[in-house]
Amino acid sequence: MLDFNGKVVLVTGGGAGIGRATVSAFAEQGARVIALEIDETRADELRTAGVDVAVIHGDATDAVDVSALATTIGERFGRLDVLINNVGHFVTRPTRFEELTDDQIDDIYRVNLKHIFSVTRAVLPLLRAAGGGASITNISSIEGFRGIPHFAVYGAFKAAITGFTMSLALELGPEGIRVNAIAPETTDSAQVPLDRMIHPSQRHHMPRWIPLGRFGTPEDIAGCALFLASPLAAWVSGTVVHADGGALAAAGWYRDDRGTWTNMPVIKGNSLRPAE
Repeated sequence: MLDFNGKVVLVTGGGAGIGRATVSAFAEQGARVIALEIDETRADELRTAGVDVAVIHGDATDAVDVSALATTIGERFGRLDVLINNVGHFVTRPTRFEELTDDQIDDIYRVNLKHIFSVTRAVLPLLRAAGGGASITNISSIEGFRGIPHFAVYGAFKAAITGFTMSLALELGPEGIRVNAIAPETTDSAQVPLDRMIHPSQRHHMPRWIPLGRFGTPEDIAGCALFLASPLAAWVSGTVVHADGGALAAAGWYRDDRGTWTNMPVIKGNSLRPAE
């Protein structure tokens, strides 16, 4: 049921973290994987990693690159079975809402929501060409389902992914195309390096911070992506998988002894800043 032999899969931001793990997971199951990656170094690393993947250097937030991506997939493969909209990032440091500039808000929108619209729209003809059974999975965040202080706009755009996912699932359902999302809690990766963020003196607390006793790994999220794209999820559409170790159920945001909002009890310097 997890055999993707002959299937064509696109992963945006496929060169690191969740994207890299997702690329590897689909490739291991026989898929013909395309990875869109903005960082040329990461793109080169993917090309030489021994993973069966077609790497395209480009920016998921750039309309010209997205159009070229769709054209390339059409020319090489003629269709697309699975789209994983993986790109996303905080973009800014913790910032009170009223201190955000218009440019910062635009950047947060571009990296966390707009590209999902543009990439999905560009490859929809290719998903239709798969002849039914295609799927879209949008990588969101737990922060779309709870408040996140000093990242209000980021949280708003992540919440919007859910609305888009549900509505698009209704539009595309009659064509046999499923649309779902994954909302991870903190996932240890190059973007969120827990070994730098959490002070060594506090790491012994980590097993108690998440109900399942640990933070996530990129492979945890990749496993959910495999499931949602597989026949095992053939009747799953318009929903969100909460890959969070039980954190959403725990509603874990609180203020530390300095009055700073955190979901990690003590972090060197500032509760929401990586340690120096």
